[in-house]
Amino acid sequence: MARQGQGTGGVTRVGIVGGGPGGLMTAYRLQCWADRPLEIVILEASERLGGKVQTGRFEAAPVPYEIGAAELYDVSPIDEDPLKDLVAELGLPVTGMAGQAVELDGELLANLDDVEARLGRGAREAVSAFDRRSRGRMSPRQFYDSDLCESFADEAEGGGFGRFMDRVEHPGARRYLDVLMHSDLATEPRATNRRYGLQNYLMNDADYMLLYSVDGGNERIVEELVRRTRADVRLSTRVEEVRAREDGGVDLVTAKETLTVDHAIVALPHGALGSVRFEGPRLTAAMAEHVAHYDHPAHYLRVSILFERPFWKDVLHESFLMLEAFGGCCLYDESCRSADPEFGVLGWLLGGDAALEHDALSDDALIAAALESLPPALAEGRELVLEARVHRWIGAVSALPGGLQPRPVELRHRPSPQDAPGLHVVGDYLYDSTLNGVLEAAETVADHIAGALATR
Repeated sequence: MARQGQGTGGVTRVGIVGGGPGGLMTAYRLQCWADRPLEIVILEASERLGGKVQTGRFEAAPVPYEIGAAELYDVSPIDEDPLKDLVAELGLPVTGMAGQAVELDGELLANLDDVEARLGRGAREAVSAFDRRSRGRMSPRQFYDSDLCESFADEAEGGGFGRFMDRVEHPGARRYLDVLMHSDLATEPRATNRRYGLQNYLMNDADYMLLYSVDGGNERIVEELVRRTRADVRLSTRVEEVRAREDGGVDLVTAKETLTVDHAIVALPHGALGSVRFEGPRLTAAMAEHVAHYDHPAHYLRVSILFERPFWKDVLHESFLMLEAFGGCCLYDESCRSADPEFGVLGWLLGGDAALEHDALSDDALIAAALESLPPALAEGRELVLEARVHRWIGAVSALPGGLQPRPVELRHRPSPQDAPGLHVVGDYLYDSTLNGVLEAAETVADHIAGALATR
């Protein structure tokens, strides 16, 4: 006789809390890797799947723009890249992205020669010294393996990334570097560790990483995962309680029913974990400790503006540049993904304290501030606006992904293996605030569950 946790006809039942990229990737990989049929149920509190991977379209013209994740990271120069492999597996074409320019006082600095011409020889030497010091602290291999505990065993001795940055004494060099990194960090140097700070500096170097996006919008990843995954998807279904069962299974309690499953995967953003009650002899304390360990919120705001035409093409020749406004803001040319765009789309990505402070403004005030931040060479754009959108991601990413010290992989994903052996967690906050980290978490959990099924 099948125990209560099993699905129809004795088929193993898997419940996934959260229909964002983590939940969808886990479901897809489980389906591919399990040696038997599974009954997969995805419970999503909102009315859509995809979470922070979302591509919007304007009303004035059906032109796409990214609401959430703007780019994907390509680490294939160092080693295997599971996300790049997944995108190819899903049959999605991609476009490379790059950007080196930093805007200071209305001028674009694209290289060290520009830094020297604008800020002086001392600034160039200080930036070069910072680059050498950063490379010396994190090799490409360490960059790739930075989520492993042993990669940064001395992290606590370093005083965090703020102290590392404070060694840059030249004010012009420090100003340049702060603008270069700020929106990638989504926090301030003092609020993160050296490991994560170095990652966000070195990601600008092709020896460490490349960038790309999916043609037609990154949400196509979500669409393809949904199309290829056999799952019972229940939208507008919020899980209120996760309860450990004595038989090793898990109860997922919603307002309408209690779903008993063999394996439960909580694939929620860190900020949403507090809305769920976790019940069990040791599970309550274990999940409270899990939430506290990863409680380092970081912030984004996105302002996306549709223009009559891409008026910046003679000035901005790459996918993005860093503006000095808002403490350091990434300005994306979202039109670069089209061969011959009729309209133009620019996207402002505000991060860290600036995003949190500007969240108090209305959408109209934020749009006005974004337009005001355009360098003089692009000022004509203020007269070419057709439509604008604002999207707020306050507390949606992590300032310290993995926590101050990364935990062993098993403990990251199974906070209470004795009390709730069937409960796993998936999220970008466990590795890094990227889709690459989400997929690593999803594949780790899918591999564990598939392996457990194979031994039965």
